[in-house]
Formats: sequence, C-alpha cells, structure tokens
Amino acid sequence: MEANISYDTKTSNIYHALHTPMLNSSKKPSKVIIVTFASIVFLISMVALIINQSQNSFKKIEIIHVTNISSSIKLPRGVAQGVSAKSNLYNFHKVSYNWTNAMISWQRTAFHFQPQKNWMNDPDGPLFHMGWYHLFYQYNPYSSIWGNITWGHAVSKDMIHWLYLPIAMKPNKWFDINGVWTGSATLLPDGKIIMLYTGDTNEYVQVQNLAYPANLSDPLLLDWVKYANNPIIEPPPGIGPKNFRDPTTAWIGPDGKWRVLIGSKKGQTGISLVYKTTNFTNFELNDRYLHAVPGTGMWECVDFYPVSINGTNGLDTSINGPQVKHVLKASLDDTKVDSYAIGTYFIENDTWVPDNPNEDVGIGLLLDYGRYYASKTFCDQVKKRRILWGWINETDSESDDLKKGWASLQTIPRTVLLDQKTGTNLLLWPVEEIESLRLSSDEYEGVVLKPGSVVPLNITQATQLDIFVEFEIESLASEGIISNDNIDCGKGAIERSAFGPFGILAIADDTLSEQTPIYFRLSNTSLGSSNTFFCVDETRSSKAPEVEKPVYGSKVPVFRDEKLSMRVLVDHSIIESFAQGGRTVISGRVYPTQAIYGAARLFLFNNATHTNIKVSLKIWHLGSASIGPYPFHQIK
Repeated sequence: MEANISYDTKTSNIYHALHTPMLNSSKKPSKVIIVTFASIVFLISMVALIINQSQNSFKKIEIIHVTNISSSIKLPRGVAQGVSAKSNLYNFHKVSYNWTNAMISWQRTAFHFQPQKNWMNDPDGPLFHMGWYHLFYQYNPYSSIWGNITWGHAVSKDMIHWLYLPIAMKPNKWFDINGVWTGSATLLPDGKIIMLYTGDTNEYVQVQNLAYPANLSDPLLLDWVKYANNPIIEPPPGIGPKNFRDPTTAWIGPDGKWRVLIGSKKGQTGISLVYKTTNFTNFELNDRYLHAVPGTGMWECVDFYPVSINGTNGLDTSINGPQVKHVLKASLDDTKVDSYAIGTYFIENDTWVPDNPNEDVGIGLLLDYGRYYASKTFCDQVKKRRILWGWINETDSESDDLKKGWASLQTIPRTVLLDQKTGTNLLLWPVEEIESLRLSSDEYEGVVLKPGSVVPLNITQATQLDIFVEFEIESLASEGIISNDNIDCGKGAIERSAFGPFGILAIADDTLSEQTPIYFRLSNTSLGSSNTFFCVDETRSSKAPEVEKPVYGSKVPVFRDEKLSMRVLVDHSIIESFAQGGRTVISGRVYPTQAIYGAARLFLFNNATHTNIKVSLKIWHLGSASIGPYPFHQIK
C-alpha cells in the first residue's frame, strides 16, 4: 500500500500517513511473512528527526556547571549545596507544553517504584531482613523538586509490589541538618545492621555518620537510631568539605578489619578513599587510595563488589580469591553517568587495578548508557544474587514536575553477573520477579522487513509491555555493499546506512509524529567482526519543547554464534532496553502528547539501505504492581 504523506518542513508535522495492514500475532509460530514497504515511506515519516539535531548527540547530554551567575544563567539545583545537579539547565528557559491532566496522569508508571508524591533521587541502603526487601531513598517530603532531603523507606516481598513506610531518617541533628544524604547498609555476621550515610552539617560540611535499627526483631525496621557521637568520619586534610560523600557497604579482610570506601576528588582526579574499622565508630584512613583516575572529576555513590569468574551466583561483598573479579563503579558528578570497570583487588594493600587501563572507571564502560545515575548494589542472600538499583530522574522541566506533583523513579532492579563470554563486562538483567506481572502475550515469527519498511503490530494498550526480539541479517550482496567501520548511533534512526538502523518503534502514534526507536546499527553483516551499536532515539518521543530528547547508545559485543537480540520494558514514561542479554543497557524517559493510552502503538522498522531483516518477537502485556501505604490499620 502506498503512503500518502503531506509534510510541512516549517512545522515538522506529518499530517497523514497510511501504513501496511497491522500484523496480527498468532499463538503458534507462523510461516515466514514477507512485508515489503517502499523505503521512501520510512524516510518521509521519520524525516523530522533531523530537526533540531544541534542539541542532540550520541553522547549523554551533560549539565553545565556555572561559575559566573547572572540574571540569565542559573546554577543547577543542588550544586551550591555540594551534591550533583538535581535540575536541568537544558530546559531552564524553555516554555512548558500545555499539558492536560490526562497527559500528566499517563506519565506515572505502573510497575516502577516511586513515592506517592514529591521528589526522589538516590537509592540508599538496600537490604533483605526477616522476609522483607527494604529500599531507602533520598526523598523530599514537601515538594517535587530537590531539597529537604530525608530517607524515604519502603518494603517488598518481591521488589515489584511495594509498601510505603514512615520516613526512616530526618535531617534533625547538627551533623545532618542540611540533608540526610546517600548511604549503604552492612549486615554483620551477628545479625546486626550498620547504616553509614553522609550528612550535610550545619556548616555545610560533608561528614559520615552511623545509624542502626532501634529494634532488630522488627521486620519492618521502622525506627532508626543515630549514633550519639556522630560524625564518625570527617573530611581528611586536602579533601574539600563538599567533596567527601557516599560511603559504601563495608567488607571484612583477613585481618578482621572492615573496609569502607568514600568518594572524593583531588583536583580533577576522581578518587576512592579507604577507611578501616573494627567497631564502626573509630576509623583509620589508608595512606593509599583504592584507585584514582585523572580527569574524571568528583566520584560519588562509589560501589565496590566481587563477581564470580565462572559462577552464576551473586557474591557477598567480603568474598575474594582467584575465581573472583572486583567491580569498581563511580557516579561521575561532571558527566552524570555511572561508570564501572572490572579488575583485581589486592587485599594486602587495599588497592584495585583494572584489567584494561583503557576502560578504567570514568573512561570506559557504563552501567547504563541512558538516563541513569547514583546506582547501588546489595547481595540478596536469600536468592544468592547481586541486585542493582538505579535512579532515573526526569527530563522535563521543574515546572512540569511541580504540576505533576512527583519526580523521579527507580529502575526495575537488575541482577549483576560477569559476562563469561567476553570476560570484560557485566550482564545486567531485570529480576525474574517482573515476570509475575505478565498477562497475555502476542508472538510473531519470521517477519521479514525489507529496506525502508515500517510495520505496525496489532498490539493494544502498548504502554505496559515486556518485549523480547531477535533479528537475523540478510545482506543484499548483489547491491555491492561496502563495509563501514566508522558507524555509531548517528543522529538517530533517520540516519541510514547499509546495515541499519533496524529495530522497534515504541510509544508511537499512528502517524509516527511521536515515536521512540530502539535499534541496532552494524558496520557489516558478519556478526563477530562487525561493529554493532545499540541505540535509543528520543528526538521525536514528544512534541513538548522543554523535554530533553537525546540519542543514547553504545557499542555492544556480538559473537558469531549469537543472534542480535533485545529486551525492552515499556512502562508509560520510562523505557528500559537491554541488548545481547544485558551487555548494553539504555534507560530513557519519554513524555508523549499523543501516543498515550489507547493511542500508543508498537512498530517494527528497517531503515537499512542494503539489508533485509528477519524478526521474531514475543510481547507480554504487563499488569500493574501494587504500590501503596503499609496497612498498619489492618494489623492487630
């Protein structure tokens, strides 16, 4: 079917577009379906992606730090107080879209953790205790913008369905009066729980404090006691009072001493300070850093933990040995990304060395190549797995968030394993409990997409989905294809090459005026030798001008014996995408104005010029998680 499209280059609107008939799924795999669609249809329907590309790039957009404040330039929220930016300069001068209540209501997620209202940021002290998973989080109880930071608290039996509890800790002592900031939990062998956290003092100095449960026999851990002689650690000589924060979970060495890391910087060198203790009230600073990387700036929310070289279980934080590698992760204040590296920990002098210096912390791999920050792991001792939490903030404006009455959410928790095929990266994957929300499913087998085709799928209510897709490549050799190793995510899905992009269009409307492509782009068709990129293009995810709409992505390793594969979790305004079993992960926020409720659609597309793509996919519709207040009134 030919598409009749009228395109106005001045307004960048597609007024009318007809697609091939929707593909109907079958519960049993069907025979190969050949879908031919003229390449001009896809090009025209996506041409507006090229508009306003100047502010979008493959790299994550960075928040500029301002030193000279004038009437026209505003310092990002939080920076003056000594933490990473909690507001976006990108949309400071943008005029907000005229959001309706229906649009705003649609943006709230159905199965991601977020408070009932107001602002949330970093996950804190996740742990398992007496049958409950506990999540603490940075929380503003008074507003949907950052400030007045307390510790929110929630519990869950499965990390999907959550119950809100009363605030765990408030800024009410001189050593944390300006904020109860990020911290970590340590479970001691005798069953005690130690919570170390950063407090912002009455003089705006970052110090480390100790808290512990008032009653260990309480499964909900409702009451917390702050150690009377806090702070237990103050900034050492040479460390700035606003550059000393976020203690890690402690681990114990063969000498019986516990170690804790604290993030900091010296000049522009990011560093991890090592402190030792036997009682968690008296600490000594090592004369060496665990690790330092020049040019990476302030390290915050540092994380350090072992991963098994050959095993499939998560390890306790104190495990070490020849069959173990150690992951060092830092949240980079300058670039707002969570960077990690894999290496070897030397317990004899408490230092760590990356396996590949070219992929060191801050200059190599990211846990997530999208909107993601301040992550923290914990060891789930019940299911023997390491779980990763991460904060996803908003990419709209503060005025939008004030209108919504809430801001930010946490990712679906992810399991963490070393990739045994590469040995050089982690595999991150949604916890299996998310599958409990699966309802009905749709399956498509052997759908062939010719160059330039875009195919709608007959999926209703495409806003809560768990999508698994596999792609097979068929090059059109007669066309004389030339390999091109100089590829990346480019300017988005509009930018064509011989071998990509191809993938899915999520949260799209019928006319494709709003869409979020999630796609692969290859340098050639020989998997194993091809440079393969995995990307998410948000440039046309919304018509709202104040919303950030970057192109995210990274190279992903693919072996010859593998098919290209992606898993995508769609939950209203968040999309989490996992390539090749979790080797590369991208999280993004989208704020459509039209592709909402029943108008949201899902498409397959192939915008390569010289490649046919055969697609097999299964789509589960997901129900909503139960997230609400703990029913104290029902408990006798």
